[in-house]
Amino acid sequence: MEAHVGDKIVVRSTHQGEAERTGEIVECAEPGGGPPYLVRWSDGHTGLFYPAGTVTVVSPREASRG
Repeated sequence: MEAHVGDKIVVRSTHQGEAERTGEIVECAEPGGGPPYLVRWSDGHTGLFYPAGTVTVVSPREASRG
């Protein structure tokens, strides 16, 4: 997975009825955009995130086309 500062992370639930989590990448560990990422989640929490499974990255350019 490749992501960059400013990209949006969307984690979709694998369980029925659970809401998805969204956040913004505020720091990347790898210069080429590799994980782990420091993410500021929509609830205000900031934490280190290693993507897996049902994760989607949306760049600001893609979101504006939406």
